[in-house]
Amino acid sequence: MKFVFLAISALVALVVSAPVSLIARSPPNIPDSSTAKSQLAGLRVAAQGSQTGYSRELFPHWITQSGTCNTREIVLKRDGTSVMTDSACAATSGRWFSPYDGATWTAASDVDIDHVVPLSNAWKSGAASWTTSRRQAFANDLTNPQLIAVTDDVNQAKGDQGPETWKPAVTSYYCTYAKMWIKVKSVYSLTVTTAEKSALTSMVNSC
Repeated sequence: MKFVFLAISALVALVVSAPVSLIARSPPNIPDSSTAKSQLAGLRVAAQGSQTGYSRELFPHWITQSGTCNTREIVLKRDGTSVMTDSACAATSGRWFSPYDGATWTAASDVDIDHVVPLSNAWKSGAASWTTSRRQAFANDLTNPQLIAVTDDVNQAKGDQGPETWKPAVTSYYCTYAKMWIKVKSVYSLTVTTAEKSALTSMVNSC
C-alpha cells in the first residue's frame, strides 16, 4: 500500500511540475475550408477605397456587452485560460496563448484584441458608407471570427494591413487566419483587392 501511495504521489508531482502547453481558443463560426473557398469566390474584387474621413471613433468599440463587461473583457475571458476578473470585469489573472506568434502571456496588459479585418481596411472596402450602428456592430462582433486575443506588439505591427502585406508569424495558422478573414468579409459584404484575394487563395489552399 505504501508503494502505491508513493507511486501516486510521484505521478501527481510530475503532472503538477510539467509545463502547461496552451492551445489557442478559436473565435466562433470559423468556416471549413470548402465553405471559405466558396465565400472567397463570392467576394467582389475592387480597388481599395479612400482613407479620407476615416477615424476609429466612427467604429465605437469595446462597448458594454453584459453587466460591467465590455467587448475586450469578454474576449479576454473567452480566449484565455483560468481567467479571473474583479468586480469591474477586468482580468486580474489568467493565461493567454497568441496564435499569431505562439507566445503565452499571464498579464492582460500584454494582450490586445485584434480586429481580424482592421477597422481601416473595412472603411476602405465598404464600411465608409455604413451607419454608425453597423460600424459599431462590426467593431464589437462576438458572433463571427472578427475578434481575437493576441500579443499586443504583434497586433500593433499588423496595424491596418491586409493579408497581402501581413501574415501571422506562425505559418501553420495561415489557414485559420484566412478562413476568419474571408468569413468576416463575406458576412459584411466587404470588397477585396486583387492582391488580397490572391494572398487569401494561397493561404486557404494551405488548409
